[in-house]
Amino acid sequence: FLSPSCHPVACFSLSAYTDMGLLNYLCFMLLMCFYLLVICSNLFLMVVICMNRSLQEPMYMFLLSLLVSELYGSTGLLPFLLVQILSDLHTVAAPLCFLQIFCIYMYTGVEFFNLTVMSYDRYVAICDPLRYRSRMTPQKAAVLISASWFSCFLLGVALISLTLCGSFINKLYCDAYLVVKLSCSDTTGLNIYELIATFSTIIGTLVSILYTYMKIFLVCSSGSQQTRQKAVSTCLPPHLASILNFSIGASFEILQSRFDVNNMPNVLRIFLSLYFLMVPPLVSPLMYGLKMSKIRFACKNLTSHLRPFLHP
Repeated sequence: FLSPSCHPVACFSLSAYTDMGLLNYLCFMLLMCFYLLVICSNLFLMVVICMNRSLQEPMYMFLLSLLVSELYGSTGLLPFLLVQILSDLHTVAAPLCFLQIFCIYMYTGVEFFNLTVMSYDRYVAICDPLRYRSRMTPQKAAVLISASWFSCFLLGVALISLTLCGSFINKLYCDAYLVVKLSCSDTTGLNIYELIATFSTIIGTLVSILYTYMKIFLVCSSGSQQTRQKAVSTCLPPHLASILNFSIGASFEILQSRFDVNNMPNVLRIFLSLYFLMVPPLVSPLMYGLKMSKIRFACKNLTSHLRPFLHP
């Protein structure tokens, strides 16, 4: 990640870092523990889903895609931060900077699409339960997951071809909007593209999610006690929490990138810029693992089988 001899146009300087002396080592240790916790929690739940035949259903396939996306997004940021915290020169080579932008941009899009298809899956399961198995097959789930990842891949590619004249980024990591502002050429077309891509992704997915949940709540309010219990016992509570958690974090990041927030306390500004990349990858596996009964039972079953190997 470090390249001290870079030409200014070939690398970027991240100016948001400050020298905190020995506190840098404390931040490094805390961030390392946090990243290991993210890896372990997400991988554990992914292994549980893959190894249990009872979890080979569309709902859990979508959850698996969500976990992969969150592990991918946190890996696009946290190892980079770990290197930068202990570095004297906070620089990053341009290709690595563009790679990080691509990873974060793709993670954001995939996360929104995953949450959308999960809400559609619950909509079909609760509002049309008799036709659920014909309307939502594992093959259809695989197509929806593939479409989510591939479309976000194409959206991200368009942002990594720029001719740049500046090299200073006032942030802890590479940000698409701040890098575009450093371009030598006219970026009106790219700005319009990014604006349309960002807001169509966010608004389109959130409107779809809102519509499906309105239908679900209407069915639950007019349905039987069994229908309401089915809604609560599935992934609705953690899914709603995931939507709110990620949407609020992404909104903070978008607003912070496009408006002057220099008057905001530096610690708060850093927290808001990292929130959507750090908090959802840790919170999601904990919420789904604790709230969904089938996953909770599968986790207990797996740990009981592993206990003899851990304590011989």
